[in-house]
Amino acid sequence: MKFKALQENLRNKLWERIEAGELTGLRLAEQTGFKQAHISNFLNRKRGLSLEGMDKVLNVQHLSVLDLIDPHEVNKRASILPPADDEFDNVLAVDGSIAAAQPLVMSMNVKEILKFKKGFLRKLRPEMEGNREKWERFLIIKADAREGMSMYPRLMPGANVLIDRHYNSLKPFRKGESNMYAIAKDGTCTIKYVELAGNHLVLRPHNQSYPVEVMQMDDDKSAADYLIGRVCYVGMET
Repeated sequence: MKFKALQENLRNKLWERIEAGELTGLRLAEQTGFKQAHISNFLNRKRGLSLEGMDKVLNVQHLSVLDLIDPHEVNKRASILPPADDEFDNVLAVDGSIAAAQPLVMSMNVKEILKFKKGFLRKLRPEMEGNREKWERFLIIKADAREGMSMYPRLMPGANVLIDRHYNSLKPFRKGESNMYAIAKDGTCTIKYVELAGNHLVLRPHNQSYPVEVMQMDDDKSAADYLIGRVCYVGMET
């Protein structure tokens, strides 16, 4: 929410109190130490308040910034995962662009919530490089037609792909078996096998009819910065 919108919501709160007989412009001027004309101009939209001035008004009126925000807006942007009180954990399904860039997922970006057995998730070994501790660990993305076919038969179009974002290392999860990864690319993610070649990432499809891609890394980044997470489960809806 923009600062001007917060000021307008503060005005509305103050006018509610004035109209209810709980406050006057003079009283607010005395509480804040502002001139009455200053308060009058603010209430009548002739001027705004500085950040410090707004903070002073909030303080004397026992309000917080949260009182000025639409509850619907708060809920829409909240980053909360509904608790699971049975043998299943809730995992959020999101777009690839969200999985690639957002450490915590806002509720407005959740497409659906799927359940996975807690025992299964606990068995998945993390392998973190860099600062990933505060990232929401497991997310679901849906494979589109191209991604699904490029990794066929390990993946299929429309498949639900569980990503472990605490596994952003190139170390194999199982000895002798290549990991599938979700990799940050062009503002979203692609699903491929990954190899490191100098300052390039080699993205290999499983389906030989699709081309190998080579992606140059920025000088200040490592492979771990591009690996969104290891693919640890693939499921098809029936």
